[in-house]
Amino acid sequence: MLKFTPILLLGLYLAAMWFFSAWRLKKELTEKATPLRHPRLTPMLDRLGRAMDLPPIRAHIYEIEPVNGLAAPDGRIFLTRGFIRKLDACEVTPEELASVIAHELGHVSLGHSRRRMIDFAGQNAIRLALAGVLGRFLPGFGAWIANAIATAVAARLSRQDEFEADRFASALMIKAGLGTDPQKSLFRKLDALTGRAGAGAPAWFLSHPPTARRIAAIEAHEARWRDG
Repeated sequence: MLKFTPILLLGLYLAAMWFFSAWRLKKELTEKATPLRHPRLTPMLDRLGRAMDLPPIRAHIYEIEPVNGLAAPDGRIFLTRGFIRKLDACEVTPEELASVIAHELGHVSLGHSRRRMIDFAGQNAIRLALAGVLGRFLPGFGAWIANAIATAVAARLSRQDEFEADRFASALMIKAGLGTDPQKSLFRKLDALTGRAGAGAPAWFLSHPPTARRIAAIEAHEARWRDG
């Protein structure tokens, strides 16, 4: 029994970490969010809801400045205040922000948001296990290598999720009569909107596929749907 104690302790540690992370995220979003009621976006929420045979989509504004969209593990959809400021400054259109909401709906509908919280615990398990093993052979470098491997695994899984959510958003935008042009035009703006074109990429982009690949994937889906 004693030989399994470290494994049990690791499992308890990861479970505690998962629950704490989920609780902290929900608390922060609740404290820093307000309902999204914007005259230029409300019609978009209505159209997306009708396309899914649902009431108007409910979304929230996350009161932070970085440009981003977020699907919380509890199913709530958020646009940051920074994105709303870009809309008010006419740097993005309501249709483009509708594509962001459609993308985040994809994460919720496909179960990505909840799975990412579970993956978070798994990544830490990989990180801790590898750090313990590699640390014996490569003192001082084992933890760094373990972190790099865990991060690479997580990024690959996240990129797959992004492509899947893009595809969901494309189908929903087409069904809502908005088409995919807003989705693709927003992708072309993202580098400038987020400051990615400067030195270093924001953390939000580290696990996201390159913009050109995302646009190419959308156009490939459109071609298949059109030919099918």
